[in-house]
Amino acid sequence: MRWELDWLDNRARLSPEKDAIIDEKTNQAWTFKEVNERAKSVASWLQARGVKKGNRVALLSPNHISYFDLLFACGKIGAILVPLNWRLSEHEIRGILLDCSPVLIGIHHEFETIYEQLTNLCPNSFLIGDASYEAISSYPNRDNFLEDIVETDPWAMIYTGGTTGKPKGVVLSQQSILWNAINTIISWSLTADDVTVNYLPMFHTGGINALSIPILMIGGTVVIGEQFTEHKVVETINRYRCTIILLVPTMYHLLIQTDDFQGSDFPSMKIFLSGAAPCPLQIYEAFQKKGLAFKEGYGLTEAGPNNFYISPEDAQIKPGSVGKPMMFNSIKLVRTDGQVTENNEVGELLLKGKHAFSFYWNNEQATQETLVEGWIHTGDLAKRDKEGFYYIVGRKKDMIITGGENVYPLEIEHWLSEHPDIDEVAVLGLPDEKWGEIVAAFIVLKDSSIVGEDELRSYCEAKLGRYKIPKRFIRLDELPKTHVGKIDKKKLREMSTTV
Repeated sequence: MRWELDWLDNRARLSPEKDAIIDEKTNQAWTFKEVNERAKSVASWLQARGVKKGNRVALLSPNHISYFDLLFACGKIGAILVPLNWRLSEHEIRGILLDCSPVLIGIHHEFETIYEQLTNLCPNSFLIGDASYEAISSYPNRDNFLEDIVETDPWAMIYTGGTTGKPKGVVLSQQSILWNAINTIISWSLTADDVTVNYLPMFHTGGINALSIPILMIGGTVVIGEQFTEHKVVETINRYRCTIILLVPTMYHLLIQTDDFQGSDFPSMKIFLSGAAPCPLQIYEAFQKKGLAFKEGYGLTEAGPNNFYISPEDAQIKPGSVGKPMMFNSIKLVRTDGQVTENNEVGELLLKGKHAFSFYWNNEQATQETLVEGWIHTGDLAKRDKEGFYYIVGRKKDMIITGGENVYPLEIEHWLSEHPDIDEVAVLGLPDEKWGEIVAAFIVLKDSSIVGEDELRSYCEAKLGRYKIPKRFIRLDELPKTHVGKIDKKKLREMSTTV
């Protein structure tokens, strides 16, 4: 393996005794030297089991040290790690396994109930999280991995959420993971003093690539978070003196309502980051009231997932902006005719850089549609102000065309979420014979709140054009969420016919 690709080996040489990873549940810590030795042991064990360059190794586990063991081990021998979304149904997981055909699968003992069913598809399996796995992580290592590995070789394959159809296997090369980390470290000014706790699922690019890999590369510390609770996170941040954290808006929505949040000054924290979905403006306001730095970013499995930078100062002045392109990636917004947009004109967001994915596994058509002349067509709509700051408007497929007018749901969601009686809101277009589509708002009211549709329409009239005002307000007890906490609009669309 080329020395510049095995950066963990180099980091272990530079910072051998520095804590790299800590398990929140057990408080066990591993230094960079220990993490690297574990990776070498697991790599040797994989090779002894017949795993070769290009083979897929699947993992079904909650957040656990095994994600790092197997990722770094696969990197050393040229295998491809496929982390599996344990929140999917057994049927969906089986579909992914049939698609990627792993030669080996690790299954955490928490999922023993489906162990036998899954091992029918992949007989070569092993358990995670028990004494037998600890034997694997201390397997005698040969430390002489001779594979000829180059930057373009696949390293990981992360399956998309599948909210718009069948999940696609996003192939990430050594290069894409390496350059996302380098770009993030430089653009965000990460240092070896940074500490984060990771509550995002590690089968997701946000859990692996957004902060974990960049912070480890620079020599910082990653705390493996157990199950997120809005009360526990405050104690954990302060206990481990975290400096930076990435959560999704749903998590922040719960966090800012707690007494724990109101009662803590978070003395070690430099910045709170939000990702995975556009962030409601009241979350910005909650952090601003406490004098805490807060901002949001934008990314996707196919690119990074880090693409923009905004300073905390600019984030206060321009709430809702994801900032400007980072150091080593390019951004452009295009109209439907392919021409670049003017300032404040909405267009599709295209991304380009060495952090881009390589291709979709077994899906050449989707690859050709998404990756065009090096540009990733994200399907997301955005605009750029005259100072060069970007704002995500919403998904291209979510744009509502009602009576010939374009409506962007995020604008309406931001305004409705400011209503004192509304806890959560999602807006989408529903088919209509007269208008083509109508604007519909799915809302969850705060406890004991009572508000009528006429009052909500009057509230919308204060800020929104008449064609943007929802023609239907649908009340729910809660909004359905995807496995990473995004509001599931596909499920809402299905529900709209029954409510």
